[in-house]
Amino acid sequence: MKDVLIIGYSTRNIVCSARRAGYNVYSIDAFTDLDLVECASGSRAFDLDGNIDIKTISREKITELMDSLGVDFDAIVLGSGFEMMDLTSLSHPILNNSPRIMQEVSDKEKFAKKLVSMNIPHPHTYDLSDIGHIRYPLMVKPKCAGGGKFNKLVFDVGELNSYLDEISNMRMDISTDDMLIQEFVSGVPISVSVISIKGSAVAVAVNEQMIGISWLTGLPFAYCGNITPYETPYAEKMCDMAEDLILKLGLVGSNGVDFILTDTGPVVIEVNARFQGSMDTVELATGINLFDAHVKAFTGELLPELQTRPETKQYAARAIVYAKKRLLIDVMTIDELRNEPVTDIPNSGYLADVNEPVTSILHTETTRYGVMANIKKSVCAVYKIINESAV
Repeated sequence: MKDVLIIGYSTRNIVCSARRAGYNVYSIDAFTDLDLVECASGSRAFDLDGNIDIKTISREKITELMDSLGVDFDAIVLGSGFEMMDLTSLSHPILNNSPRIMQEVSDKEKFAKKLVSMNIPHPHTYDLSDIGHIRYPLMVKPKCAGGGKFNKLVFDVGELNSYLDEISNMRMDISTDDMLIQEFVSGVPISVSVISIKGSAVAVAVNEQMIGISWLTGLPFAYCGNITPYETPYAEKMCDMAEDLILKLGLVGSNGVDFILTDTGPVVIEVNARFQGSMDTVELATGINLFDAHVKAFTGELLPELQTRPETKQYAARAIVYAKKRLLIDVMTIDELRNEPVTDIPNSGYLADVNEPVTSILHTETTRYGVMANIKKSVCAVYKIINESAV
């Protein structure tokens, strides 16, 4: 296998991992970040006037963009936002879980019912018909969307109805029927990265999730990055639970399980049956190439270093920097950003509204304290640079 195509909302981390693994890699995504272009043999961007909802992108559009790359691909890998797209009619092998399995694990409502049947701790899910008997606070979130942008914590029926009305009035492809109402579980957000083949799954790393970090975003539940590893007495239990769940769901390749670590133990929130946002930090902390591990998993092979759970060699952190002002990125800004340890480098002309992602920062260190100190120092430097681009 030589030429691979990655299709997703944002594919930089997958593309660069594939390049490091020795593949000729091509990409179709929404951003074509500058560092993606430097890693890829070819790339194309979706041109949808800011609307990049998967529902609006047809297979015909995908095929058109693929043809424009002029390559007979050996395989296709679908990333975040596109993992449920059914491309099985194409002649290329699709290195993803089947559309049927993807639908089952990505729909948070169906997944909740699955976990109940498996007796796995999970937040209670309510129907709107239960509204008179619901215990608050509650988490309201999209059934089939990630990133935390539309997640909302509500404390009474008035707040719940107000937010559902707000969702109904949004000019977007989302409605109250797309929303899930769940018991709110308080604790530390954790993810476990897993590589699996049929009959065997290996937890690669336990990651701390950075959610709604005030010095990165104004959105209280936005995904802001990861720190790998996360050290806790519950790490082995979470790895056991993640491996068991991945196997029971029949998933193959790189998949992740999200937890909330409460005072009484871990609670499963969801499964990400695709490459995860923690990819950068997991690879930096463990030295394992997740793209190569994913590809080989679809041939039934585990990498030699994944015959047992790997140990982490260092701490790694990724912080996603969100715009605090409306920004228009220019060439001078990009040149200054390149002096910092940034990735996901935007193109000149990139317009970011408040609370939209601009770039990411990566650091490694021997301790969690050290890596976070470096992250915060770089975040301050990056904000000083990008705030000069306010419009």
